[in-house]
Amino acid sequence: MKIITGNDLRTGDVIWWTGEGWSRHVNDAVEAGEHAEAIIARENAKQIVTDTHVIDAEQTADGVRPAHIKDRIRALGPTVRLDLSLKPADPAAGNWVI
Repeated sequence: MKIITGNDLRTGDVIWWTGEGWSRHVNDAVEAGEHAEAIIARENAKQIVTDTHVIDAEQTADGVRPAHIKDRIRALGPTVRLDLSLKPADPAAGNWVI
């Protein structure tokens, strides 16, 4: 599966393409498919997101899991201060280990 990620220009937050907009939660990310580059071009033109790129991910029983460790860390937040890490929007969401 291919998903799109970037950073919110206003806040610097890591964000994920949902098919209709952007979310801070990786589990909201959807398959970008063959239209990924067109989506990136359109969203970059709006100047609300920066550093957009397509990454590999997989859909697991616990939700969307980025394939690369760097993106898994970006999805969850700091690894040294868990009190600062991003909490899932859904408290019942699964927990995957980086």
